[in-house]
Amino acid sequence: MPGFNGLGLHLGNLSRLSDARTRSISPENFTGAPGQGGVAIEGTGASPARSLGQGWKVSPSIDVAPGTTAVLADIAGPGAIQHIWATIRGGRWRFLILRIYWDDQENPSVECPIGDFFANGWERYAPVSSLPVCVNPGRAFNCYWEMPFRQRCRITLTNLDEVETRIYYQVDYTLTDVPADAAYFHASFRRSNPLAYKTDHVIIDGIKGKGHYVGTYMAWGSNNTGWWGEGEIKFFMDGDRQFPTICGTGTEDYFCGAYNFDVGICEPDQPHAYSTFSTAYAGLCQVIRPDGVYRSQQRFGMYRWHIMDPVRFESELRVTIQALGWRPDKERRYLPLQDDIASVAFWYQALPHAPLQALPDRDFLEVI
Repeated sequence: MPGFNGLGLHLGNLSRLSDARTRSISPENFTGAPGQGGVAIEGTGASPARSLGQGWKVSPSIDVAPGTTAVLADIAGPGAIQHIWATIRGGRWRFLILRIYWDDQENPSVECPIGDFFANGWERYAPVSSLPVCVNPGRAFNCYWEMPFRQRCRITLTNLDEVETRIYYQVDYTLTDVPADAAYFHASFRRSNPLAYKTDHVIIDGIKGKGHYVGTYMAWGSNNTGWWGEGEIKFFMDGDRQFPTICGTGTEDYFCGAYNFDVGICEPDQPHAYSTFSTAYAGLCQVIRPDGVYRSQQRFGMYRWHIMDPVRFESELRVTIQALGWRPDKERRYLPLQDDIASVAFWYQALPHAPLQALPDRDFLEVI
């Protein structure tokens, strides 16, 4: 029987030895080659290190000029990405596009603004403490999605902004055998702004092939007063047409909360208020409240990771969510909302994959 390959790590198998080789790419070692970390003599830290010389934090980051694309990593497989850390100085997160290509595919399998990829879609730091994504003080982005590849992994960052951005980053990976049934990680961004009246926001569609859906992040901007989350999420799979196989019961229910995320509804001694939370699998990680002057809209950031309950599909998948509030009438009727909804869908599937829907232009991406 083949030995342990070092993938699928958890506390139960962390003690097992394997032949997997650990590598890491950063501005201090652009190729991840053994014995080549910290050898730079030029870089963004060259001036602070001028009295110390080689080996003293000469190249901790790179600058990405407006309108250019930087290759963050280019790795020959087989292997798997096991951790990505990054932090950004300068530039707006919605204008910094992260792309990941697997096995020389022409089209990316991941295409997403960098903030939304790390469950921070509103250009403001929101702490996240979940299993696959952590966002820590100092605007430190981390992801632990395991991303296997067989031939090649290429990661790029495109700067659509008008200013230069500086990115500090590290890509930790392993070179090891990849099992035949391991699928490829995908992520795709969508935005409806505003959502057309009496329509559903499409989180993802056009997925073709076999795979499983593993997560959703949503940056939801409310354009009405009152509660905004009565809408149902729907998973249409493998021949579903008008009606889905999976239909949720409400937006906050899908994100593993209840009763509007409002502790005051069920606790009479508590004031009405949105309560943020961040757990291993789900969270309302951000609530942006009006300031009474220019910050006039309520905005929310939510994530739901299907790690223990992936949504499996054999040939196709489409995921949508409704936006519903309440009308202020005595008949207690739903109000279809026209909100600003951005989302990222995360899933694994076999290659080749259908091309992702192209991102909208820069002006439509912008968050103000």
